[in-house]
Amino acid sequence: MTAQFPVARPRRLRRTASMRRMVAGTRLHPAELVLPMFVKEGITEPNPIGSMPGVFQHTRDSLRKAAHEAAEAGVGGLILFGIPEVKDGRGSAADDPEGIVQRAVADLVADVGDALVVMTDTCLDEFTDHGHCGILTPEGEVDNDATLERYASAAVAQARAGSQVIAPSGMMDGQVAAIRAALDGDGFEQVPILAYSAKYASAFYGPFREAAECAPQFGDRNAYQQDAAGPAGEALREVRLDLDEGADAVMVKPALAYLDILRQVRDAVDVPVAAYQVSGEYAMVEAAAANGWVDRDRVIMESLVAIRRAGADMILTYWATEVAGKLR
Repeated sequence: MTAQFPVARPRRLRRTASMRRMVAGTRLHPAELVLPMFVKEGITEPNPIGSMPGVFQHTRDSLRKAAHEAAEAGVGGLILFGIPEVKDGRGSAADDPEGIVQRAVADLVADVGDALVVMTDTCLDEFTDHGHCGILTPEGEVDNDATLERYASAAVAQARAGSQVIAPSGMMDGQVAAIRAALDGDGFEQVPILAYSAKYASAFYGPFREAAECAPQFGDRNAYQQDAAGPAGEALREVRLDLDEGADAVMVKPALAYLDILRQVRDAVDVPVAAYQVSGEYAMVEAAAANGWVDRDRVIMESLVAIRRAGADMILTYWATEVAGKLR
């Protein structure tokens, strides 16, 4: 880690009791769990996600109710994904002050922002009509540098709405530096960045793309997300680059199929490490349990313990509220 003050500000992770509680544990504890949540513009009732039993596209009101339940269970944080009514090629809703994410964040911070950490995913795939994570060139490729400007603008919009952690997930080169500069320039030096540093082009994301309505309309994301069989050391290189650019914490995604990477990252860095137990991991357990093939509760706990044992300080999981309630 080579970043120095004022870019590197370790106090960002010590500013509130909930933040300190979230990063301090060495055991599976409710405060180490982060609940991914979806909020959709223009619906009047929560929509169940067919491939993820028990998970919903929320209205703003049902989102607030679910967030209160998470806070009461002792969950450490939540991370918000938004689905706007209107999508376009540049993902205009991502940085619209009246966009669904910004309005929902303001709701959540007002309701539960003192009880848990309200995070926002910072990407464009949920907001673009083509489903890719950035601005496209005329040839249909993702334009890395043009996309950085959009990420920076979205991050500032989220911070202005009250987001307590910005979590860039698009795997663009230089995204952390662009966001850090934008946040600092707008007076948000205290807002931490949780970087999706080792994010793989995984088949385990299928149910999420239904939930966030962000499946690519053409092609795939192999050109910007990491290859499962990629070069040795690629994940650690990505992590180090993000830390050099000012990331305060890093993430490995998916979790269970990449426990080896998680362990390598945990051993290599001295910042909090998150792991995302993704939609496919969730859906497989729920489907197998519904067929009576596995003991649902035991498999859930065993998988979370494995992720924690491999080195995760924080685990993003759709079971966060349920598990937290059982751990208390």
